[in-house]
Amino acid sequence: MDNLIKQLTGKNKQEYEKAAAYLVDSGNLDMFKSLVDRDDFLFEYIKQNVSDRIRRAVNSSNYKNLYKFLKIYSQSYADTIVESIAEFGNDDDCNKMLELFKSGSDDEKAYCARYFGYVKNDESLSLLRENSFSDDNCLSFNCAVTLGILNDDESYKLAIQKLEEQQDDFENLKVVKFLTAYGNKDAIMPIIECMVSSALQENIAGEIPYLINLFDLLNRFELAGLFVINNIINGLGETIILSCVLDFELYDIIQSLIAHPLNSVTATVLLNAREKFETLTENNEYTYDEDKNTKDEIENIKRLLTKQNKNNWLKLVNNEVREDSLFVYTALDYCTDETVVKELLRSSNQTLILRAVEVLKNLGALNNSVKTIALAKVSDINIKNIIHAL
Repeated sequence: MDNLIKQLTGKNKQEYEKAAAYLVDSGNLDMFKSLVDRDDFLFEYIKQNVSDRIRRAVNSSNYKNLYKFLKIYSQSYADTIVESIAEFGNDDDCNKMLELFKSGSDDEKAYCARYFGYVKNDESLSLLRENSFSDDNCLSFNCAVTLGILNDDESYKLAIQKLEEQQDDFENLKVVKFLTAYGNKDAIMPIIECMVSSALQENIAGEIPYLINLFDLLNRFELAGLFVINNIINGLGETIILSCVLDFELYDIIQSLIAHPLNSVTATVLLNAREKFETLTENNEYTYDEDKNTKDEIENIKRLLTKQNKNNWLKLVNNEVREDSLFVYTALDYCTDETVVKELLRSSNQTLILRAVEVLKNLGALNNSVKTIALAKVSDINIKNIIHAL
């Protein structure tokens, strides 16, 4: 089996054509499983080559063998499989996929969701809507993509309504993932408005570039775009995988911010970026499993940032140390003016008051008077206890 996979993924045309033909002609599920198990270890261009080879091996006589592969879902080969069934299939195949969508496994349903993006079927619409918020990520993603292809306005409006209702943060994140997969850029501001009040800001920020390019976002909504970028920076290496520095074009984004006329928001984001990329490169804890391209890009971004005079940024950061700033928590990490920080003790945001008290302690400016002012504005017993303990 390993030899067949080696041939299928290799460079020898005669060997890979023979291996692809065997896979499709035999419908060998073990071989397909072995291929899928290697998904995380193959470069994208190799998986694309394999996908093309399988596609060329399919014909009207053997396409039904692809049904055997529906038991094991692979995002890398899903389009090849369902597009082939759609091309060579007929009404019977459409009915079979419909039945699988109703009663199959989540893996089978995930394939079906993509299939109905190629083959229009009125009955599939209710199933796509029903499964669009499934706990199975591949199934929910494929449903959202297909509903977007179908331009199903009902499911889009329902998702926007759910965001506006401000549900549980994790439910909101599901809705955000639906909207980014659906692909309507009109959803960008409802998503960001949800993000502002969410405890999962970094998770949401990491989804947004799949809906809209960050340069386009900055051009359309500069402040909101900077807020998204700041949270992407916060999430790197934590909730957002490091290879996204390439996917999101972060080097070019940061370069454009450096060239941008300097203001307090840009200064705050750049300070945050500098500290993050210094942290990512101080040892190999974060980058150990990353490929060379990702490691090099992280180093390049760090060099770009550390060449700049951060004192120019630090001079402006205090302007964002105010309750109504989207960047106040980040700005507090770099603020050394205790008078500015003390103004936050009268905030209506109890979490922000706690953060201000912590910063004042770090600045050596925490005393009983500061605590008294802070505690007068705090009703949350847990926050009160933390302040007492500081």
